[in-house]
Amino acid sequence: MQSHELQKAHGRVKRRVGRGGKRGSFSGKGIKGQRARSGHRIRPQIRDMIKKIHKRRGQRRGYFARSVASKPAGVNLEVLEKNFNNGDKITPKSLLAKSLIRPVGGKMPKVKILGIGKLTKKLIFDKDLLMSAAVKNKIK
Repeated sequence: MQSHELQKAHGRVKRRVGRGGKRGSFSGKGIKGQRARSGHRIRPQIRDMIKKIHKRRGQRRGYFARSVASKPAGVNLEVLEKNFNNGDKITPKSLLAKSLIRPVGGKMPKVKILGIGKLTKKLIFDKDLLMSAAVKNKIK
């Protein structure tokens, strides 16, 4: 028996996918590289962009988060001496009414009393006001 006398096996011939054919020897996948391999997975570009945001802004990580914290509005003792009478109560609302502080973003800011100037009048300070160490010494 010779090879030309062998009978062909009947049934379907299993087709090999992605190995040439009518698409050429590379099956439309180009030559080599990550995308030509089976099971290739390209990393999403957005992930790289997110990692580099702080570099693109020219700032370190977390740098811009610290600068958001608002500082209290400062009012000196000499300003209180000029604008208030003896026995007046100092509150954020009374300071706002006399235009010594301004609302920040439509909200009442925190107020800190600073120690520049002398206080000869007896004033009543609200407990919500922050005070510097110099003011605490001058009031006592």
